[in-house]
Amino acid sequence: MPPDSITHIARAYDAYHEKWTGTPVADDPWHAWVQRVLDRDRDLDGKRVLEAGCGRGALIHWLAHHSRHAVLIGSDLSPAALRHARSVPTGEVGWPAADVAWLPFADATFHTVICCETIEHVTDPGAVVRELSRVLAPGGRLFLTAPSYLNATGLYRGYLRLRGRRYDEGGQPVAQFTTLPRTIGWVRAAGLHIEQTRGSGHYCPFPGRSPIRFAALDAAAWHPLLKWCALHTGIVAQRPLPRPAA
Repeated sequence: MPPDSITHIARAYDAYHEKWTGTPVADDPWHAWVQRVLDRDRDLDGKRVLEAGCGRGALIHWLAHHSRHAVLIGSDLSPAALRHARSVPTGEVGWPAADVAWLPFADATFHTVICCETIEHVTDPGAVVRELSRVLAPGGRLFLTAPSYLNATGLYRGYLRLRGRRYDEGGQPVAQFTTLPRTIGWVRAAGLHIEQTRGSGHYCPFPGRSPIRFAALDAAAWHPLLKWCALHTGIVAQRPLPRPAA
């Protein structure tokens, strides 16, 4: 992406984050899933951990209180988001401003990489997943969440397009049409081994009102077919260890 485009998007996200007030809290569905599937011994304690696209830092603050001796880094394109993140005293956390497509870290720097609801807001999601894989150490794990629009919300996007309106996820400058199969493809193309996938959040949107959520479908989320039509999806993937020399 040309630098002027990056600057334009960064300014748009600054305006998006400047509207927000309050203390960041990691209570979104994707944050709850990451908190549940992270293994403290394997992924956090004593590990180098990056959250790419950390926004206002809610999850990093949670990680700081639920890990020991971890090196925590939260990066985001928006300086305004990072100002909110730094305003909460959390201890030793690094907050570099960075485009998730060009992370300022050497190869294989981190044991754990987390990226929540970010790849749908970039121009080339596949390239971003490859970048996340690049900075992940062999044996380390990527925790990746993104919406999937193989559902009624995806149909609603089509309805808005027919009406000449844009679906922007509440004012986002970029909102790609991501799906779980596409995200799985990007993760595999980046050379990562998928350990698990999940899906939750089954909604029926209506113009002019909040979507109706079907709690009964979420309660039955164990069914293998339901994750393919869920809105909130997550993937845990590992960067393979090098093969032993023959």
